[in-house]
Amino acid sequence: MFDFITNLIDTMGAFGVGVVMFLENVFPPIPSELVMPLAGFNAAQESVSLLAVFVWGTVGTVLGAWLWYEAGRRVGLERLQQFIGKYGIWLTLSQDDVQNAIDWFDRHDKAATFFGRMIPGVRTMISVPAGLAHMSMTRFMIYTTAGSALWNMALIAAGYLLQSQYDRVVDYLNPITNLILAAIAITYLYRVARQMIDRRNA
Repeated sequence: MFDFITNLIDTMGAFGVGVVMFLENVFPPIPSELVMPLAGFNAAQESVSLLAVFVWGTVGTVLGAWLWYEAGRRVGLERLQQFIGKYGIWLTLSQDDVQNAIDWFDRHDKAATFFGRMIPGVRTMISVPAGLAHMSMTRFMIYTTAGSALWNMALIAAGYLLQSQYDRVVDYLNPITNLILAAIAITYLYRVARQMIDRRNA
């Protein structure tokens, strides 16, 4: 993964950063916590423009987020509810859960979109309820861009300031990221098991 990212950035420069960040939002296993500090380090070495890295990285991030927003908008709540009725146990979701999530998002759409862009495991999927809830495209793009820009700026600055020691960013962020993802995985397994037991007892 690291070699793929570095080769793409070395070959395509700042535009390559945008490509990787787009893929990071479409395929979450690519970590922005690695990509953007590396881009900041390259900017510190003057092999790429700092401004270009920030602009293209943010453009790639927003485009990836928009793709999931559009998917949620096009699928729609009705079709999603039908899908959840059939396969919801594996998503640990009921139709009531989906409706409650949409209702919650309607009340906190701006904050959820903005802060969700900075949380591992959440920043990709937060775009889906925005689409399902038919959050206006303008509002979605404003808060997604603001949250993404702030997060990218922080990671780029860390890589730029640490320069050859930029990998410390990964050392600090990886344990936090892993804890969040582990908690999500454990919660998922618990909810699947609980729903199986509930259905068996029903």
